[in-house]
Amino acid sequence: MAQQAYMTETDDNGGSGPEPRGARIRRLIGTLLGRAFGGWRGDPRIWRRGLVLTGFALAFSLVMLVHSRIPNRYGNLGSLTETFLPWIGVFVPVLLVLALVRRSATALIAVVLPAVVWLNLFGGLLGDKTGGGGDLTVATHNVNADNPDPSGTARDVAESEADVLALEELTDSAAPVYEKALAATYKYHSVQGTVGLWSKYPLSAVKPVDIKLGWTRAMRATVATPQGQVAVYVAHLPSVRVKLQAGFTARQRDKSADALGEAIADEPLPRVILLGDLNGTMNDRSLNAVTSQMRSTQGAAGSGFGFSWPASFPMARIDQIMVKDVDPVTSWTLPRTGSDHLPVAARVKVTTS
Repeated sequence: MAQQAYMTETDDNGGSGPEPRGARIRRLIGTLLGRAFGGWRGDPRIWRRGLVLTGFALAFSLVMLVHSRIPNRYGNLGSLTETFLPWIGVFVPVLLVLALVRRSATALIAVVLPAVVWLNLFGGLLGDKTGGGGDLTVATHNVNADNPDPSGTARDVAESEADVLALEELTDSAAPVYEKALAATYKYHSVQGTVGLWSKYPLSAVKPVDIKLGWTRAMRATVATPQGQVAVYVAHLPSVRVKLQAGFTARQRDKSADALGEAIADEPLPRVILLGDLNGTMNDRSLNAVTSQMRSTQGAAGSGFGFSWPASFPMARIDQIMVKDVDPVTSWTLPRTGSDHLPVAARVKVTTS
């Protein structure tokens, strides 16, 4: 029986021996596709089924196409949508599977539209744009006021070998712990309110930046790098909340973003680096005062989306490194610390043309 089965198989291939592996794979794929779509032929309902799925596909496409026109008048719905806009892409394969299950040709065709729109918006972030070289490494981390291990967090971020390090959400009790733990790595530092800057290069013209809060959550300093002076800003914009009755409460954050944007626009030095927790993504129109005049290192030289919050399951990049008249070379996310945010870092080239 075994010999007969073998002879039958070889006869199918013209007596040339066992079926090649590639041919077996193609035959298997053909069989699966035949089973999946074979029952569709002659079924007039394939165009009438799946109208609800088609509606969802068109709705997701519309949201991505006109997200900038979704009003913020009611619960900052526009900003909330833009914060999590990339996640709409998760629904595309779900709709595809459901369309196949429902055997709906209409839904299958409709799913193509959100897939194309999503790729047009975010496809550029899927590739690896990281490069080599650069002459300055910077990092930023919201260390979390309730961090149970500030000294361990300080050691973790110091291992990033950043030349310039920004920390946000420093408390009066934890700030001395960070200063002590980072003293051996960074010769120069300054803490202004709840934000701080550590540097291997001299700092000057250090001052708080007024972002209309009534207390200090932003600062500015000149860093004397070997390639020249760079203005470095550290900022921690107010937190936002998603409430059932109030929606996406971000009015104070938006006001502070405008003030930060004005300070950066008035900066006399041409080279500027912004480090901090902006509590918003690059897609959020409410941060336009800042994002319109600076480049995201992750968007320009990162790999993937670089989500930084929450650390347990990152869903958005609200911790930002932005540059002006400085070239991003590479950008990445650092390993988790005792904070609810992930640290982010970037390598940049200060010697721009």
